[in-house]
Amino acid sequence: MSNKVAFVTGASKGVGRGIAYGMADAGWDVAINYNSDLSGAEETQAKIESKGRKCIILQGNVGVKAEATRMFEAIIEEFGKLDCLVNNAGRQTWAPLLELKEEDWDKTLTTNLKGSFLCTQLAAKIMKDQDGGGSIINIGSGANKQPFMNLVDYCASKGGLDQLTRVSACELGQYGIRVNCVGPGAIEIERTREESPNYAETWSAITPMGRVGTVEDVAAAVVFFAADQAEFITGQTLYVDGGLWTKAQWPYEAD
Repeated sequence: MSNKVAFVTGASKGVGRGIAYGMADAGWDVAINYNSDLSGAEETQAKIESKGRKCIILQGNVGVKAEATRMFEAIIEEFGKLDCLVNNAGRQTWAPLLELKEEDWDKTLTTNLKGSFLCTQLAAKIMKDQDGGGSIINIGSGANKQPFMNLVDYCASKGGLDQLTRVSACELGQYGIRVNCVGPGAIEIERTREESPNYAETWSAITPMGRVGTVEDVAAAVVFFAADQAEFITGQTLYVDGGLWTKAQWPYEAD
């Protein structure tokens, strides 16, 4: 797989970084995107290059068309092709519906949903004209289907992402482009530990498999969807959650 190229958005930390590492471990060269955390992106790049894979860093807001276009042009200039896009970049706002600010709603929908749309469109235009098509993988969450109180902007964006995945799969299949979604459960990363000091303990107790997830769990699912072994799988959402979204009682009210 030495000639395979993946683009992972939001890869300066957390799940995105884990996915980028997983792709590199599987033999992919990787382009990584960041918006504001350059030092984090450089750390991700250094680790990927230590694995013997090529990695370039691309700064930009995925929800701004001119910036997204510039990044895809840079990928083609550097690698000459693109085999996999992972739409991971995302944000959320902790606020009740009646208190959520319009500008926060706009920022979240722009990054999570519009950004995924723009990147999907740009990637597909490249992939449809190259041999073998390609794979597009969206990173969703339990919010694809479950209501999380005080996360209305995030839930709206992930619900939309679920349908974007399905429609894109139907329209792009004719070009050999597969579009799937990975929905992580409770994943312990820097952000979730900051949100709740007892994050692992709290979520392990209600997860059927008795533990929280890791970025490696998510990366394994992404690598599978990107690989040739999944060449007849499209339009699907795979929940990497230890059974959480099957068992959990809703509505869930975030602290």
